[in-house]
Amino acid sequence: MKKLINSPEKYVDEALAGMSLAHQGAYKISGSNGRVVERARKKAGGKVGVVSGGGFGHLPLFAGYVGEGLLDACAVGHVFAGPSYDDISETLNAAERGGGVLSVIANYGGDTMVFGMVNDMLTAEGKDCATVIVADDVASADKDRAETRRGVAGIIFAFKVAGAAAERGLSLPEVKAVTEKAMAGCRSIGIALSACTVPQAGQPTFELEEDAIEMGMGIHGEKGLWRGSLKPADEIAAEMVERLLADLKPAPGSRVAVLVNGLGATPLEELYIMYRKVAHLIEAAGLKIAYSLAGEYATSMEMAGASVSVMQVDDELLGLLNAPAQCPLWRA
Repeated sequence: MKKLINSPEKYVDEALAGMSLAHQGAYKISGSNGRVVERARKKAGGKVGVVSGGGFGHLPLFAGYVGEGLLDACAVGHVFAGPSYDDISETLNAAERGGGVLSVIANYGGDTMVFGMVNDMLTAEGKDCATVIVADDVASADKDRAETRRGVAGIIFAFKVAGAAAERGLSLPEVKAVTEKAMAGCRSIGIALSACTVPQAGQPTFELEEDAIEMGMGIHGEKGLWRGSLKPADEIAAEMVERLLADLKPAPGSRVAVLVNGLGATPLEELYIMYRKVAHLIEAAGLKIAYSLAGEYATSMEMAGASVSVMQVDDELLGLLNAPAQCPLWRA
């Protein structure tokens, strides 16, 4: 293992400390365990608080998207491990500004269970809480079991929609409803070229032959759809788009948002090569790309690979995607 670290045990906390120092005035590290990231300058009272949380190692996801027009606070776990009950509870309390709190989380068992427990506890105390669970990975389950799918890079669109809706002063039920509408029309799929190494494990999360790729692998190394020899980028992009559109089934003429996301070790040049083909195929299918992102938005440490997300949009969703957002790690 060759990493610029001091010790595996200090990896998360020292990275969070450096993030707050590098971007002073943007992020505040708080909580009894130092695992709550919140806005350094809180919004005035009355708005809905939008929070998330998850394992570390996916920056800019999750904690990097704390900022105006995005998240109000985020709970941080160990690398690839969900945050604790206390961290989540303190995160929701940090985001409460009088309008209730919406948790936007990826569909992983530990995260959904603990966020659910915290929401139930706060609701019993008389606080307004709601949750949107993102399950956009088409490779992780068939369409008839869509509710069991993993949450991956499509959650970026959920953060943006929910954050913009909250900034506009929408109520908690309204923010939840528009975020759910966005995610109902969002699909993602990824491909891995190489593994990453979790510091405390000291070895790659999975083994992949030198000339092999795995279609549909999850961001933690979860099993994909098939493993085989490396193919040209256009062939890989074609299969990814075909699977996404076959599952989403958008009507011809529909408008979509597109994200081509790097998993941590894929050069931006290669992501643009992928985006070029993805855009051509989507437009050839009779769809109009109304919003686009390309770059590293949801990574898996130094894993090589990429994901593609497609989300149907209408005037309301497009307005929220284009609304102002400001934090150091947000790029649009």
